[in-house]
Amino acid sequence: MNEKEILEKIKEYLISFDIENIKKACKEAIDKGISPYKIIDAMSKGMDIVGKKYEEGEFFLSDLIMAGETMKEAMEVIKPYLKESEVKKIGKVVIGTVRGDLHDIGKNIVATLLTAAGFDVIDLGIDVPPEKFIEAIRIHKPNILGMSALLTTTMIEMENVIKELEKSSLRKNLKVIVGGAPLNEEFARKIGADAYAIDAVTGVNICRKWVS
Repeated sequence: MNEKEILEKIKEYLISFDIENIKKACKEAIDKGISPYKIIDAMSKGMDIVGKKYEEGEFFLSDLIMAGETMKEAMEVIKPYLKESEVKKIGKVVIGTVRGDLHDIGKNIVATLLTAAGFDVIDLGIDVPPEKFIEAIRIHKPNILGMSALLTTTMIEMENVIKELEKSSLRKNLKVIVGGAPLNEEFARKIGADAYAIDAVTGVNICRKWVS
């Protein structure tokens, strides 16, 4: 197979969640001297198609999770060959599930899709207190902060983080996006967030618009 054919196969394997074959194809691509960046680009195109299928109702949440897992496994193959300078990043995002909340499936999908879209993603994990968000923003200087909550009792933590950002003078040049099952547009506006994402694909599209 030539370069174009291998990259097309990688894209197809991602769309079909074929972990074993995508790993083999990535290794074959590396062995043939194909740039790791081109491999990531092929996978990103595959993730775009997965996202469109999700938006159209053809794919479901479980499919997004599987696509994310497939890309993660493929990335493990190409990581040793990846030079940071070769990967063009379109922006930087700090993301985390707020204090008191241990749910991370939605956040993990968003983080994977953002990485596929070309963002540098700093994932702080779950149960993240405001001070940890603040510290990460000071250190990494992201364009965007993403916060997730699945429990109604932890939603208030998002407002606490935004208040701390304002106190620390870190809010001005930072876009804040929030998401999670109990949230809505009205809540996002009320706490001072810039956007609310009803799902992972919508969230990534909003972030892309912000940096384009």
